[in-house]
Amino acid sequence: MERKGVITMKGGPMTLIGPALKVGDKAPDFTVLDNGLQPVTLDKSAGKTRLISVVPSLDTPVCDAQTRRFNEEASKLAGNVEIITVSMDLPFAQKRFCSTAGLKISCYSDFNSASFGQAYGVLIKELRLLARAIFVVGPDDKIKYMEIVPEVTTHPNYDAALKAVRG
Repeated sequence: MERKGVITMKGGPMTLIGPALKVGDKAPDFTVLDNGLQPVTLDKSAGKTRLISVVPSLDTPVCDAQTRRFNEEASKLAGNVEIITVSMDLPFAQKRFCSTAGLKISCYSDFNSASFGQAYGVLIKELRLLARAIFVVGPDDKIKYMEIVPEVTTHPNYDAALKAVRG
């Protein structure tokens, strides 16, 4: 399924591939890779509240800031919360970024099959990158909060996402 008019990149319209998910939907499963090239699915964090921070590339200023912000917030959240960052960056680049930045949150790569991007409707057709988005998935695997940022180069609503995690 292709969706036009949902996002722009530097003002230019982009096409998203995948479904238009909404709050209350069952969170789709996906398979991404950790920085050791091992597959990871939604089940890996079953029973927890998951804040899934989706970024186009960790090597850009807004993506870097978004990832660091959620890393800082991680220590302030309950133990049953897992923060995950997903991007199309290669696992090796993610490992370097996380190590250099001293991150404690998990970074996963969707480069191999775009499984996450297609399942969550955030794969940008024209660029084969992920749109900037936030998904909060409850322990019941239902989407509690989501934001697909309309202009990819701008920040998400951090406070609303964190409120959903705490709520």
